[in-house]
Amino acid sequence: MFENHGANKVIDESKQGEATIIEGGTGAKKLYVESYGCQMNFSDSEVVASIMTKEGYTTTRNIDEADVVLINTCSIRENAETRVRNRLTEFKKRKQDQPNLVVGILGCMAERLKQSLLEEEQLVDLVAGPDAYRDLPNLVDEVGSGQRAVNVLLSREETYADISPVRLDQGGVSAFVTITRGCDNMCSFCVVPFTRGRERSRDPETIVQECKDLFAKGYREVTLLGQNVDSYRWNMSSKGVIKDETKATTNFAQLMEMVALVHPDLRVRFSTSHPKDMTDDVLEVMAKYDNICPYIHLPVQSGHTDVLERMNRGYSREWYLDRIAAIRRIIPNCAISTDIITGFCGETDEEHEATVSLMKEVKYDYAYMFKYSERPKTLAERKFKDDVPEDVKGRRLEEIIQIQNQHSKEWNEKEIGQVHQVLIEGPSKRSQEHLCGRNGRNAMVVFPKGDLVKGTYCYVKINDCTSATLIGEVVDGPNA
Repeated sequence: MFENHGANKVIDESKQGEATIIEGGTGAKKLYVESYGCQMNFSDSEVVASIMTKEGYTTTRNIDEADVVLINTCSIRENAETRVRNRLTEFKKRKQDQPNLVVGILGCMAERLKQSLLEEEQLVDLVAGPDAYRDLPNLVDEVGSGQRAVNVLLSREETYADISPVRLDQGGVSAFVTITRGCDNMCSFCVVPFTRGRERSRDPETIVQECKDLFAKGYREVTLLGQNVDSYRWNMSSKGVIKDETKATTNFAQLMEMVALVHPDLRVRFSTSHPKDMTDDVLEVMAKYDNICPYIHLPVQSGHTDVLERMNRGYSREWYLDRIAAIRRIIPNCAISTDIITGFCGETDEEHEATVSLMKEVKYDYAYMFKYSERPKTLAERKFKDDVPEDVKGRRLEEIIQIQNQHSKEWNEKEIGQVHQVLIEGPSKRSQEHLCGRNGRNAMVVFPKGDLVKGTYCYVKINDCTSATLIGEVVDGPNA
């Protein structure tokens, strides 16, 4: 089983994504995997599935028949780690009845808490960091010989470019394609550079081939993934110096164009962009191709330059608003979402109000909003005091959630009477008589199913909305 516990275009952190399940492989040994956190973890679980399937494992949705249980984890917020610990405690109790069950932890939390999880709490049998998935079969064998196994070595080269992921949604519509691993940004609140290592880009030819294979298998949308997609550079240093004069170079704008050219019916999305690295050439490529979705996730984190400096974000409020203006100018119909942290170290009322005023100026379509949660080993933990009271953090968070809910509803109300092309994802959650899918702006659209099928495009005229959903009817074309 593969279960995704990450957020999926949420308005606040309490809303969670649904489970995604796969069964596959022909081996006698059974593998069960759960994924927590970001899309990158979800994508990594597909790589893990591929590696283990080649070693004779069959994935299962029934944990009672699993020989190996792997939990792919996130360390971005304390809440995610707490949920994983609770889950691991459940598995520890299960091992009393299944002594041969192997329980392993993968990903960011694995790298950060390896000693505690293995030795002090004895919650797991094996630990594998994000760059050690090729070693999983060996680690499982070590456990079988009576040892606890660990490999959390970080790599400057590993991209898993040669591994064809086992897709978690067989017969699916959308797929994640990882283009970079690691991060060099060193934001003061973030653990990713310490848990995923330095940034490295994947060979563009392998990315394009993976997208071609996905299209051939019926997928109609790919999301190019990286901690900072805008800094994607193949055969180039971070300063733009060519590494090998005999090979071609590729930046993110060029890569996105290569993927867009795979097929006009293959939608292209990407996540996540960093404001300091987003250039106009990326926006111009987006405007050039109809199948590159007019949607950008551009995290701001705070609306005050002083807070951004403490966060080590590498840009000012003015720089960020310049990037917003460029998006509006080059792609007028582009939807924009963001990340916001309330109550970061030392945040004053004035600094919070700057975030509020920026939200009102930009009017985001969607937002992911969180209270600051201090993470061990980060620059913020070492340098700043987490001194904003929890009740103040909570009030500030509630304020920006209310503002965002209003802006989301306003954007959706503007769509009433408009016609959108929608990629059908499947039945609506609330009614089997309705289908749902997303338009290019990443808005969820619900409409009567008729004789339409998953994985195809249709046109929907919007008749009504909520703050999160567009509601409409199928029409014959874009001008209906």
